[in-house]
Amino acid sequence: MSAAPRIKTTVVGSYPVPDWLAAAPSEQAVIDATRVVIHTQERAGIDVVCDGELYRFDVNHPETNGMIEFFVRPMDGIRTRIAFDELTRYRAQRGMGFRTRPPGVVDGPVRSGALDLPHACARARALATHAFKFTVTGPHMLAKTLVDRHYGSTAALAEAIAAALAEQVPHLDADVLQLDEANLPGSPDEWPWAAVAINKVLDAFPRTRAVHLCFGNYGGQSIQKGTWAKLIDYLNALRVDHVVMECAHRPAEELAVFRDLRPEIGMGLGVVDIKRTEVETADAIARAIEAAERAIGPGRVKYVHPDCGFWMLKRPIADAKIRALVKGRDLFEGRGARQAA
Repeated sequence: MSAAPRIKTTVVGSYPVPDWLAAAPSEQAVIDATRVVIHTQERAGIDVVCDGELYRFDVNHPETNGMIEFFVRPMDGIRTRIAFDELTRYRAQRGMGFRTRPPGVVDGPVRSGALDLPHACARARALATHAFKFTVTGPHMLAKTLVDRHYGSTAALAEAIAAALAEQVPHLDADVLQLDEANLPGSPDEWPWAAVAINKVLDAFPRTRAVHLCFGNYGGQSIQKGTWAKLIDYLNALRVDHVVMECAHRPAEELAVFRDLRPEIGMGLGVVDIKRTEVETADAIARAIEAAERAIGPGRVKYVHPDCGFWMLKRPIADAKIRALVKGRDLFEGRGARQAA
């Protein structure tokens, strides 16, 4: 039996919604589709699998794949009936051009309400035989997408959302908790209060903790603009086992920034570009890992993964990229012949 890999493979979260699930959604159909997603990953050899987030997809808000509405709609203190003046104010807000309307208006104290993350987690966990990761949208992104008429500051709203999430996450039956923040890279000056809020959630989870950051993805386009250099202090402030970073779609010279990542934080390296339909070869992925370890130091890469979720791609392309990811990692570690995937 071969030794366990030094670098683990994982995916970031979302998976393309199968046509048959969209056509006839039901609880059983969600379970069946989740079984397909997890089996696809496990058969490819992914070490830490995700559920695909299929139950979160909101056809009315495809811009964010339900990663916002799923979390905030059940919460107390947030209403979803939006007045016209609130819509116009929201559309003028910096950084929200990728959405036409807010997911809700905060007009009272935010509480968990009817949010039930443990149920969604347990449903998928029961289908997995490999290590299982559960993903949660972070408090910074959730707060930034809402209209606040109660707290008076986005930082205070983020802390309230963090408290609601922190109530939920100790009950998650997952090996890894990953918090997703896709808005902060476009507003790096907000990192001090964003770190306070996200650490509140991380501290409540008793096992492996991860944070994913990216510049967004809608129709193959980046939504946020910026550089990783402006967020290294934020990354180092996180009480986290590893980070999950968008790197494949970023300039190669940007990797050097991660030399300053605290050594006890594992580097999760994006080696699959989800904004391109071309499937990477195993050789290309192995070379990307080699380049990263030259740039930031040998042994620093702990995970390899796609840059972000797969939800914008067709299923055959997503599946091929998953297989290529494992083959590329294996090639880098000497587990297979040097050949294209």
